[in-house]
Amino acid sequence: MKVLLIHQAFQPESGAGGTRHFEFGKAFVKHGNEFVVVASNVNYMDAKRDDQRRTTLSGVDVVRVRIPHFIHKGYLWRCVAYVVYMLNSFWAGIREPKIDLVMGTSPSLFQATSAALVALFRRKPFLLEVRDLWPDFAIDMGVLKSKVLIILARWVESFIYWRADHILVNSPAYVDYMHDRGIDSRKVSLIPNGVDPAMFDVDADGGRIRQELGLEDKFVVTYAGAIGQANDIPTIVRAAERLADDPEIRFLILGGGKAEGKVKQLIEGKGLTNIVMPGTRPKSEMSEVLAASDICVATLLNIPMFKTVYPNKIFDYMAAGKPIIMGIDGVIRAVVEKSDCGRFITPGDDQQLADSVRWMKENFDQAQEMGRRGRCYVSEHFNRDVQSAEFLKLAKSLAKTES
Repeated sequence: MKVLLIHQAFQPESGAGGTRHFEFGKAFVKHGNEFVVVASNVNYMDAKRDDQRRTTLSGVDVVRVRIPHFIHKGYLWRCVAYVVYMLNSFWAGIREPKIDLVMGTSPSLFQATSAALVALFRRKPFLLEVRDLWPDFAIDMGVLKSKVLIILARWVESFIYWRADHILVNSPAYVDYMHDRGIDSRKVSLIPNGVDPAMFDVDADGGRIRQELGLEDKFVVTYAGAIGQANDIPTIVRAAERLADDPEIRFLILGGGKAEGKVKQLIEGKGLTNIVMPGTRPKSEMSEVLAASDICVATLLNIPMFKTVYPNKIFDYMAAGKPIIMGIDGVIRAVVEKSDCGRFITPGDDQQLADSVRWMKENFDQAQEMGRRGRCYVSEHFNRDVQSAEFLKLAKSLAKTES
């Protein structure tokens, strides 16, 4: 069986960002199948280019199509890049030799539309994966304001839901969303975000990373992930400002994105020296990065739609055995509280964040117990091996093949 995935921001282990699809692809290939990804040649995290036309990574074939290099220059230019990718990925998809199943992923709606059209043109089943609820997120964040554009986005969303032979979601809240949209529950499957616990060594000390970044003998508070408007990094910066009187505490903000420049300007404007921003690191180094951390932080803007998400970074933090301070409400809060692996703070409340950092530093034995509980819980309930097997079963049922 051969699956074609249309995914602009696809990341292998050598890249920075979520690797859910790469891990699914590796498991798919391991069982004697083919997995081909049409990705862009510009990394969405750091805007670096990769102009290799076709490569094979752990058996996964990656075809890269060109998009403009200005993806981080604003929403208008990002939309231009999305449209260019949609057109180029459609062309690549219809030229790819024999395929059995086309998979699209949202966001963005542009790449999901490309996948829907490739499936229609090739007369193959279409599996739509919904990772974020667009355009709802864009509307809630105030990014999408035009009534005309909102109507158009809603129409496109309805079209790709209608065209999909099956819809795969990664959060239980999205199952309810699909039900409210009138979509038959038999057409929807949940395979949540998760993690491969074997990628993280809980006994490592991260000494090399600490030395490299000047964090020896410091209490390291880490945020690892995208740095965009939605991620609310300014709340972390304000918390660091409140803790500037403690010379032992250092904040490590690791990642990239279109808001990275603004965050650096904010830090410089406040004259803070207790924040380190070394840029992006590949997923293959995240075990060492998190081993160098004492506690980990996750934040999102305080808007209703973010109560529906299962952020990848939370599962990485849990697999690394790190206690979590989480400024995200909703379904992921339920996971953290059920596993008792961290503390919830009101999204956007830098005072609560600073107080929680002080508490974990002063009660580090209790914090470490939180981390151990998180590791056990995520290994049992959000294990990528189990999820990969579920994905393989779903793909085979849609492609109606015995391979």
